[in-house]
Amino acid sequence: MTLSVRPQPLLAVRDVEKSSAWYCGVLGGASAHGGPEYERVNVDGQLVLQLHKLEVGHHHGVFGDPDVPLGNGFAVWFAVDDLEAVASRVVASEVQTGVHDNPNAGHRELWVRDPDGYLVVFAGK
Repeated sequence: MTLSVRPQPLLAVRDVEKSSAWYCGVLGGASAHGGPEYERVNVDGQLVLQLHKLEVGHHHGVFGDPDVPLGNGFAVWFAVDDLEAVASRVVASEVQTGVHDNPNAGHRELWVRDPDGYLVVFAGK
């Protein structure tokens, strides 16, 4: 039996439209849903990230307490084909660790913070 897994991470955010614009811009992606409560970010027609308004429950209940800082101890990780292109779309103030070699993983990485403070890592050649 072959197990097929396709990650579809979902982040709870304070402003879905602002986060969508940031992720679409940095990743070169596109909105695949749109709206103030939920978003699907696609890159080359593939879902890479979902965004959900923190305090909206829909059918499943709320994701978290809006008074608690988001992203503590969590990183969103993207493998990208063109790390330099991603780096060129990131604002300097968002950078935590600039493009550098990770000798343990054998690739280059860029570590940034998104509009909600989530740690976002882009890894590539």
